[in-house]
Formats: sequence, structure tokens, C-alpha cells
Amino acid sequence: MNRLNEIKNDYDSGRITKSDYIARMYEIHSVLFDYAEFIEKTNISSIEVRNNRVICTFRDSGIKFICNKNDKRLAPFDTLNFGSYEIDELEMQFNLIEPDYSVFDIGGNMGWYSMHIAKEKPGAKIFAFEPIKSTFDLLNENIRINGFTNIETFNYGFSETEGEMTFYFDPALSVNASLADLSNDTQLVKVICNVKRLDNLIKEKKYKVDFIKCDVEGAELLVYKGGMEVISNQKPVIFSEMLRKWAAKFNYHPNQIIELLSEEGYECYILKNKKLKAFGLVDETTRETNYFFLHKEKHIEKIKRFAE
Repeated sequence: MNRLNEIKNDYDSGRITKSDYIARMYEIHSVLFDYAEFIEKTNISSIEVRNNRVICTFRDSGIKFICNKNDKRLAPFDTLNFGSYEIDELEMQFNLIEPDYSVFDIGGNMGWYSMHIAKEKPGAKIFAFEPIKSTFDLLNENIRINGFTNIETFNYGFSETEGEMTFYFDPALSVNASLADLSNDTQLVKVICNVKRLDNLIKEKKYKVDFIKCDVEGAELLVYKGGMEVISNQKPVIFSEMLRKWAAKFNYHPNQIIELLSEEGYECYILKNKKLKAFGLVDETTRETNYFFLHKEKHIEKIKRFAE
């Protein structure tokens, strides 16, 4: 039970005196002042407590973000813990995304990247894809409370095949939802979600694709294999997570992504001192997890401008 309610019940039932009740409640209330002091050193400017909601506002962007109870790795919580959240990666995306770009956020989660891009690039169109229904609902609520009109959301994921597939979802760690069981945790919930091929969607909808952000907890290679016509024909800038430990759950190595995209004329980059640095292949000493892929001909001007 909520500790505040427990203490209130103790007082209402006469188990504690009024003075004890006030003192015990203040022990909890005083945490508000701890947060007021603590957030000064972070990229969170305010924490709102509304009816059954806690909402954090990012200092630099003014974007509001709902904090889902028990989900310990949300962007606001990471920002409170570490001061900021993937800010360099986001700034480079701002550099690479043109004002009228069509952006595909594959693995949109609750919208941190989608909303920041939508705010920075109001003329861009963002398509956010999130297969887990509960996360998808919070994504839409985040978009609503911020008033964004240039984000369109879709309740499905991508792979190299289509159909209903089982995702493994931890309510306390929504960012790790995946087509593979990444943790063997007994708390994981199996959720049946709809999955499409990117190539089929583009053929059907005739979408333009200028930028792809793909973070799907190990299934990135499957997404790209299902979208190679799009990648080959439209040559979008790609921002991708790649982790050896997650890729292994799908029986491949991140270098297979680098090699696959290289065959289409892409070069791989990591961020170093806020610049793009050419990257070769992943090995056992690699610590980077986020990578940019630019086409060496189509994106030559961006490479000249933003690469070391």
C-alpha cells in the first residue's frame, strides 16, 4: 500500500496522534524539497504531480514526459540519475535531419526521440512505430500533452517477415521489449504484437523515408533485411543501436549490419567529440552502442560537414 495512505489510515483510525501523523507525513513530504534542489543539476526543469500522474519536463526542450510507475529506465529517470540522456546523439540527429525530412522512429517506445525531433524540426514528419500496446498508449499520451501535430503513430513493429509475433516485455524495463528473451527474467510478460516488413509498408503507403532511427533490442538486422528495397532506393540516413549481447540472441553479429549496409554504399560512424568518426568493425573491445550510417554519395555534403 502507498505509505501516505497507510499513515493516513493510522491517523483516521486513531492508532496515532495528530502530532505523530503530521511528523510522519512530513518525513515523506520533505522529499519534494530534496528534488527541488537535486534537479537544478540535471536536464529536468520540473516534476509535476497530477491526478495519478508524474510528469517531468526537460529543461532544454520544454518537452513533458509521463513517468510510468515501476519503469526504472525511462528517459526522465536516466536524466535524473545521470544529468542528461543521449544528448549528443540527439544533437547529431538534429544536424542530419533536414527541415522537411520524413523520419521513421522504429522502436519508438514512449516518444523521447520522436518528440524531440518534432520540436526541433516542426516541418518534418515523424512516423513512430511501437508494437507494445501499453507503451504505445503512453507514447500517444505524451504526444497529446505536448500538442505535437507532426507525429503519426503506429501500433506495430518491423522484421524480415510479417504476422503476429511474441514479444518479451518487462513492465519495469519497457525499453528492453524485444522479439527475443533478453534476460530470462521471470517477470517478463509475453505479448502478441503485429509485425510488418518495411518494404511492404512503403510499397503500400508510398512514404518517403529520409531518416531511420532503429532501436529494437537486437532485432535491428531483421528490420533492415525487411527494408532493403527502401534502403537501396531511398538511401535514408540511419541511426541504429547495435549491441553484441542483444544481436547474439538473434544469432548474428553487429558486423553483419555494417557489411549489409556497406554493400549499399553506406559508411558507418560513431560519435566522438560531437563529430562523426568513421568506424570499421565491432570487436570485443568496442564500447559504443549507437551508430550512424550515411551513404557515401547521397550524403557526401553531410559527411564533409559533420565528420572528422
